[in-house]
Amino acid sequence: MNSGKLNFLGFPDHDIYNITAPFLWMGRNIIAGRVEKREEEISRIVFFEEVEKGWYPVKNAPTFQGLQDPCISRIDGKILLGGVRFPVIFGENKQGWQMEFFLEDEDGDFKKVLTGPPKMKDIRFLQLEDHRILVLTRPQGEYGGRGKIGYCLVNDLQEATHDIIDQAPLFDHCPKDSWVGANEAHSLKNGQVGVLGHIAEFDRNQNRHYYSMVFSLDPKTGNSTLPEIIAKRCDFPVGDSKRDDLEDVIFSGGIHRLEDGKARLFAGLSDAEAGFLDIPDPFLQYES
Repeated sequence: MNSGKLNFLGFPDHDIYNITAPFLWMGRNIIAGRVEKREEEISRIVFFEEVEKGWYPVKNAPTFQGLQDPCISRIDGKILLGGVRFPVIFGENKQGWQMEFFLEDEDGDFKKVLTGPPKMKDIRFLQLEDHRILVLTRPQGEYGGRGKIGYCLVNDLQEATHDIIDQAPLFDHCPKDSWVGANEAHSLKNGQVGVLGHIAEFDRNQNRHYYSMVFSLDPKTGNSTLPEIIAKRCDFPVGDSKRDDLEDVIFSGGIHRLEDGKARLFAGLSDAEAGFLDIPDPFLQYES
């Protein structure tokens, strides 16, 4: 399989990882990436554009200070950008995180329109053909364990309240010692939804192991297939790691379906770099 790393420039002494797949913004082909120093976890989301085989920060583009792990979807044709705010201080000075979502306006600027419930990552949106919005959730704790994927439908973003997201029914996708999360959702030709995500586990030494996976769901019934692993860290070039326990980590960013039955997966690598991997289109099986 063809694979490689993406060369990000413009931020010396910083890592760029947990990227999105390329998307169109203001006529430009953009990747949003998490920018962070190796020894820190204080991040920003930056837009990058490819110039002569390198990805450079887009001049005068918005940046999102304090946000991690960008994700992209479209609502009524406008970009909806999400990221994880960290740190967030909740009651009694307890530190946590919270997702924030920003909707593009006609000038290409972004306005915050939504927050997710406290301490929930991996919330994703997909607008369906009937204009309703599929919401994929990822609670943890008493309801979700180490992390399970939930699902609900809303008529618009304003309906995606904390209560609705918190109460979304969950798929039983993994053993209790593992966890899963959605990274991107795609409308398929037969009305199904293909989901790109990750499945993860600890080993006996508390090292993390993250894999890219896909599954499909029927938005009318809520039925889903079981996750299928499509990529591992060893499928990408070797490289740096933020910490020793993150060496075997890939974080699915997005996937481009190509016309020849193939697809290109974009992912963060070991919380330090970003890369791509060309694979057979994993969603074709759900459209047959």
